[in-house]
Amino acid sequence: MPDAYIYDHVRTPRGRGKPDGALHEVTALRLAETALRAIRERNGLDTALVDDVVLGCVDPVGEAGGDIARAAALVADYGDVVPGVQINRFCASGLDAVNFAAAQVMSGQHDMTVAGGVESMSRIGLGASGGAWPVDPAIAIKSYFMPQGVSADLVATKYGFGRDDVDAYAMESQRRAARSWAEGRFARSVVPVRDVNGLVILDRDEHMRPGTDMQSLGQLKPSFVQMGEMGGFDAVAIEAHPELEAIDHVHHAGNSSGIVDGAAAVLIGSREAGVAAGLKPRARIRAFANIGSEPALMLTGPVDVTRKLFRRAGMTKSDIDLFEINEAFASVVLRYLQAFDLDPDRVNVAGGAIAMGHPLGATGAMILGTVLDELERTNTAVALVTLCIGAGMGTATIIERV
Repeated sequence: MPDAYIYDHVRTPRGRGKPDGALHEVTALRLAETALRAIRERNGLDTALVDDVVLGCVDPVGEAGGDIARAAALVADYGDVVPGVQINRFCASGLDAVNFAAAQVMSGQHDMTVAGGVESMSRIGLGASGGAWPVDPAIAIKSYFMPQGVSADLVATKYGFGRDDVDAYAMESQRRAARSWAEGRFARSVVPVRDVNGLVILDRDEHMRPGTDMQSLGQLKPSFVQMGEMGGFDAVAIEAHPELEAIDHVHHAGNSSGIVDGAAAVLIGSREAGVAAGLKPRARIRAFANIGSEPALMLTGPVDVTRKLFRRAGMTKSDIDLFEINEAFASVVLRYLQAFDLDPDRVNVAGGAIAMGHPLGATGAMILGTVLDELERTNTAVALVTLCIGAGMGTATIIERV
């Protein structure tokens, strides 16, 4: 079976996902185009060699709908022969796009692919694509549906993380992200978003709050008390986990992932395809896996899928130099650290989504690129990337530097 190699990756900066955010004027199509065009231009890529473009997009409706991967490839001046497909596994869509593209290469059916994701959360509202899960009793009752923020508070309550714990983690995410930008760690991989005249709209992550401290976080009120207590979702959580007497609401905007706009792209191919294109591989995709996890806890899927992936790959945590887990909520990462008894200095070393934001369909590809850059910077070899997913799932990928 051929190996799948990563030859390059890029991402846009993340713009605040609000009407006054810098990228609000930029459509999802243009964001995706920015990433795809950068991959093409900086590698001198003959796009006739690209067998497919796979992009994650969680709310593919309106201007973001209609198979945005194919549309973005055409706008980015890829050849007419290059097809595209959009996929959706909620927050893991961008990482699963990489895994899908790698599987195409590993199966021998494709030689070179481009994977990634895009989300314009300022233009296409969160949840705009709808779905049965929150509204149809046939699935909502059976799966103990609750908003993710309540589920994050359930995780914190069940595993013993208090307000100081989640706030301290959030403060560290901000510190690491600010340090990474100050040290130029993202300079190689972040490509600016430009307007039609070529002028830069945004070239730096916009959501960060580097001055965050425990005092400023302590002034924020928990975000999910009303929907938990008045909306009845605390009762749902306790019905799913009757060992708990009450839900301790500890999450707020400062220790949860930011709503942002952005896109990412990863160039993947076989060894032979890289030689034909004159490219040098940076890493090999060693293994990947998906899993379903308990729908009520919902956000503990990274723990479950990591255990599955270790079994499948014949590896343990000691084989991994760096871990990258999406910071959907602080309790997600704290539970992961707790479950595997990890050194925090090996996890999310460049900061994460609490500081820089979580453009749903793109995040998985973004954090895979981030940890590859960190492997190269620290001269280490192996990293594991994972994300929690709505409705209780997990996706994980192991990469190894070449």
